[in-house]
Amino acid sequence: MTNEQPLDRRQFAKRLAGGAFAGGAFAGGAFAQEKVNPQNRPLPPRATASKADGAVFGTNDRMHVRTSGTLGDDWFTEDAREIPVVGDYDVIVCGAGPAGFAAALAAARSGARTALLEVHGCVGGVWTAGMLSWILDAFNKRGIMAELLERLEAQDNGRRVQSAWVYHPEPMKLLLEDMLVEAGVRIRLFTRVVGAVADGKNRLAAVLTESKSGREVWTAKNFIDATGDGDLAAQAGCGFDFGRPGDWITQPMSLMALFHGVRTDDIAPFVNHLAEARDLGRGKVNFLAELRSAGIDPSYGGPSIFEIHDGLYAMMANHQYNVSAIDADDMTRATLEARRENHAMIQALRKKGGPWKGLEILATGEQIGTREGRRIHGRYSVTDEDLKNGARFDDGICNVRFGIDVHSTDPGQTKAIESKPFKSKPYDIPLRALMAKDVDGLVLAGRCISGGFIAHSSYRVTGNSVAMGEAAGVACAVAAREGVLPHEVPFSELGAIAAG
Repeated sequence: MTNEQPLDRRQFAKRLAGGAFAGGAFAGGAFAQEKVNPQNRPLPPRATASKADGAVFGTNDRMHVRTSGTLGDDWFTEDAREIPVVGDYDVIVCGAGPAGFAAALAAARSGARTALLEVHGCVGGVWTAGMLSWILDAFNKRGIMAELLERLEAQDNGRRVQSAWVYHPEPMKLLLEDMLVEAGVRIRLFTRVVGAVADGKNRLAAVLTESKSGREVWTAKNFIDATGDGDLAAQAGCGFDFGRPGDWITQPMSLMALFHGVRTDDIAPFVNHLAEARDLGRGKVNFLAELRSAGIDPSYGGPSIFEIHDGLYAMMANHQYNVSAIDADDMTRATLEARRENHAMIQALRKKGGPWKGLEILATGEQIGTREGRRIHGRYSVTDEDLKNGARFDDGICNVRFGIDVHSTDPGQTKAIESKPFKSKPYDIPLRALMAKDVDGLVLAGRCISGGFIAHSSYRVTGNSVAMGEAAGVACAVAAREGVLPHEVPFSELGAIAAG
């Protein structure tokens, strides 16, 4: 396929004013997104409001909203209007988590004019807004992941603890932002992608966003979906898989918490790596017993404490079951329940006294930890057989060494982690798994790439997301420079992004 140029601003304004968008979602042709019900439940009713309900209807320079139909109708029809095109780039990255950060950084360093759009108020996603505080499957990676670990060490932010790098999320924000600014990336925070526009030839040409600045359009030669849940790809009409085959149930979510007011030596039996290192038993088992002795039976049977440094600790001790990552009501409920449980655990331990008497919660994540959302259909799907056989590919861009890790989907199970169906070997993720199958000019990075339920439980961790993001960014930058689509770029032209 030849390279198609994005529509210019006048063409976009004409298309948008003519009704290409309805209620914020692209509504035409092959890109019409079907309703999905990933948790196999009745679809929720649409929000109901009418003048009789006392709703306020107003106008401003960008929006005119009115009801349609007769009194009691529960649908809004949004008038067509001109929407400003606020930027045209070589590469636009949607989502600034570990994958999006790396994608934008790699694209900009490869010479592409790059914009990074993020819904939260910081870069880093689950690393920062989610306060994850540790990075898994990072130490065999080259490129940006290796550089980041070096810079974290130079910043004196964290250290290697067994198979993870443990860090403080607040200085991590500044480091990530500094690296992007140094590379010339345009960062736009507080901005959510709500629509996608094709150019009529199956190529993604623009994204529609909402923010404090109103509704805006961004055009680019190529796009990267690093939203985690595949939000952009879904808006563009890509097919996807969701959850476990057969029932669409996804792994539970967890909300991180940071706490202080205790000393490492005093709580060592309950800290993951220290308990075993000091021959004090297993940290998770000890911590579970300690919580139960304080009157709390946590929703996660493997509660964990990670020492960031003496006096500062991260806790992951809750599971939110049967939650859909693409349902705002579900996400709200899960976050409220998890935050309440985190505070209850800290309060119960403090009341118990002893080493916990000065315990205080510092913060909980703004973003709940989501283990899985959509798995977008790509030009290759990572399979169970790839894990069993330790598959290597000519276009391998990430070597995964993290094992199968399915958190129990059943709150009634005694095991926090489900039994592994087989033993996996280190395997590659091929670049083809990052290339969207149904839409051209769209590349995937992070946990929304194409793969099966079991495979996803292995490659989803953030060290792999960084490697995927870097490959996506380089591929899109080279494609923009050469005037071809990302999937048409010969792998040999992508430089040193091959899997280690």
